[in-house]
Amino acid sequence: MAATHTPRHAGAAFLNPAQRSLAIKAAFLVVVLGAALFTLARTNATAATAFSTQQPGTFAGKAFDACTAPSSATMAAWKGTSPYGGVGIYIGGVSRACSQANLTAAWVQTQVNAGWKLLPLYVGPQASCTTMKNKIDNTKAVVMGQTAATDAVTQAAALGLAKGSVLIYDMEAYDSTDAACRAGVLAFMNGWTSQLHYLGYASGYYSSVSSGIADQIANYSAAGYSRPDYVDFARWDKQVTVTDVAIPATAWPGHRRMKQYQGGHQETYGGVTINIDSNLVDYSPLPSPQQADFTGNGWSDVVAKQASTGDVYLYPGNGMIASEASRKKIGSAWTAMNAVVRIGDLNRDGKEDLVARQTNGDLWFYPGTGSGLGTRKKIATKWTGYREITGVGDFNRDGYPDLVAIGGSALYLFPGKSGTTLGSRVQIGVGWAGMTELTGIGDLTKDGYPDLVARDSAGTLWVYRGNKTKLAGNIKIGSGWNGYRDLVGVGDYDRDGTVDLAAVSKSDNGLWLFLGGNGTVKFRSPKLATMSGLSPLG
Repeated sequence: MAATHTPRHAGAAFLNPAQRSLAIKAAFLVVVLGAALFTLARTNATAATAFSTQQPGTFAGKAFDACTAPSSATMAAWKGTSPYGGVGIYIGGVSRACSQANLTAAWVQTQVNAGWKLLPLYVGPQASCTTMKNKIDNTKAVVMGQTAATDAVTQAAALGLAKGSVLIYDMEAYDSTDAACRAGVLAFMNGWTSQLHYLGYASGYYSSVSSGIADQIANYSAAGYSRPDYVDFARWDKQVTVTDVAIPATAWPGHRRMKQYQGGHQETYGGVTINIDSNLVDYSPLPSPQQADFTGNGWSDVVAKQASTGDVYLYPGNGMIASEASRKKIGSAWTAMNAVVRIGDLNRDGKEDLVARQTNGDLWFYPGTGSGLGTRKKIATKWTGYREITGVGDFNRDGYPDLVAIGGSALYLFPGKSGTTLGSRVQIGVGWAGMTELTGIGDLTKDGYPDLVARDSAGTLWVYRGNKTKLAGNIKIGSGWNGYRDLVGVGDYDRDGTVDLAAVSKSDNGLWLFLGGNGTVKFRSPKLATMSGLSPLG
């Protein structure tokens, strides 16, 4: 494949002479080439509110994209007669080449109701080393990426594309040997992906295998980098597959790939001809975070209390970094609280809640609102004799989240009940006096039941398998863990299908993520945040 490729939005301004001649001769086509750039009109806000759809959802099959969204009549003519089940739509961006007279909320609703899967594409600023007009300022790349993501979400919402939809950034081929240019693209995409996550959308990325995709692969596990959730790679070899020799199997596994296997060409179905690019898609929604999603945006968050002031902070998650800059105070002067626990959604209003123990032994319930905390309610007294209090999820499978705590040498389950109360304690373990850390982690062993992770005084880490009313044995999953404090389950933080564990390193106060898999924690990933004077809530 050549080092560069024709932009997938196929505007006349970006075509080579031969392609431009072909485009002029093809004036009768549905695709309108070379139209001026403009911002998507938001005349269908009411329709967007009335109809909402998460796209593309689960889709494995062929898709096409055209510079301009085809008319509903054309889409109807192609439905069932063409091999395509999905269509790429250009929802916005300063580098979008064609007008979009058909692309309205009503059009989106019509196509979705007809069975089409939609692949939203956004064509914003391009690499600084290209000849295109609108370029990334490498000194402001992160902020520019965030700004583009915010606008993409605005455009998507106006069309009725709901949270959870994949928004694909179109980054045309560039000279990746230009170090400053390459760094600018990576920083821009870091901002794009992080902001989309904060806003509740998934990040997709389109580029050439030889430039943009190669650079993403090289940066795939870089410290502090929020990589795109989905890849859309261009290799015009007409090989209809989402595997590629240049993309490792470990990069974007599990239904997160799309390939543009053929560039601009004409195809005719139902008597209607369109100039299109052809793609093979294998996408499915990201796994749920399972727990620890305080904001409800689909990504696990971190909550921490500052020891000196008692202030409680929310660190919105984005799949990689718990940002100091984006943290928000959700509680003030909790100095009288010596244990604070994320219990899950105890009042079943769709928001994650907190439970805190006061030094006098009173236990308080704080309903989460998604952005803060509501009016508290006392739910128990005389809890001074318990330590290592933690949420464990719905341990007994009755539909309410539960608490677990160590009392003396025994481990007790406190089942959550309706009316934001706790039921009578049930002893589920003995010999726990030597345990120095305890947290609920979710279903680490993938047997359908939530598990516990505990550390003993020797620094050995154990997973205790849940089994509704008891523990079903333990498995050693690590050693040398005395160098960490405040172990906490953070759900599926990176949304790869396995629950994860976070802990603070005593040597640097760094909050580190340990990725779960196959009943164990595999390795420490890049640092999420600095927790000097702070403790994650377990």
